[in-house]
Amino acid sequence: MEKLVIIPTYNEKENIASIITAVFSLQLGYHILVIDDNSPDGTAAIVRSLIDSYPGQLFLEERTGKLGLGTAYIHGFKWSIDRGYEYVMEMDADFSHNPKDLERLYDACKTGGADVSIGSRYVPGGKTENWPLDRQLYSKGGAFYTKLITWMPVNDPTAGFVCYTRKVLETLNFDMIRFVGYAFQIEMKFAAWKLGFRLKEVPITFIDRKIGVSKMSKGIIKEGVLGVLSIQWKSLFNNYRKKVKNISSEETILPHS
Repeated sequence: MEKLVIIPTYNEKENIASIITAVFSLQLGYHILVIDDNSPDGTAAIVRSLIDSYPGQLFLEERTGKLGLGTAYIHGFKWSIDRGYEYVMEMDADFSHNPKDLERLYDACKTGGADVSIGSRYVPGGKTENWPLDRQLYSKGGAFYTKLITWMPVNDPTAGFVCYTRKVLETLNFDMIRFVGYAFQIEMKFAAWKLGFRLKEVPITFIDRKIGVSKMSKGIIKEGVLGVLSIQWKSLFNNYRKKVKNISSEETILPHS
């Protein structure tokens, strides 16, 4: 088991079967974990109906309510660690992320020296399609603002198309990741960077969803603005590294730096 794609869902019945089929059609050895937050539209039931068609490849975790994007991914990260996956990808269900780009993110970590690879809209070769002007301004402005405040060398810090290596996920203290919405993506990248891991951006074309309802809201944007300030401030006092107990010496040792 090497490559896992985590897809969090809430009301994605129009997209979920198609995105699952698209990933498996690549025939590149990916497994998929769908984490559904009790979607009232029956998204989870659709996934359950497909599991027998992809035995040992498609998995479903159902949660009791809408608990947030960040907690869904952290649930998935812990699940992946327990099962020994080496490369773990985040991807949306709505085809804004092209499944064909998964292998480019994987290769950036597998052979390209990255510990975290990021599908980026804002590096040469990256772009967006079908976005209204206001969304472009929010996104680009937010990326510039985040880079200015955090000094993190990432042009697309809010990107949600990401590949993490196992060593990053094993090192991160998930209890220190505070945000569950828009700022979660920023904080995960920031934490990995602060721990000395190598982040690499891979250009992608981000296509706005064609089916279903966007999850973007004013509240999400506000969390991003205030969250960036909070992330930088808390980093002065918090250590994102997981502490591992050395039982034989009863000393606390630190993993990879």
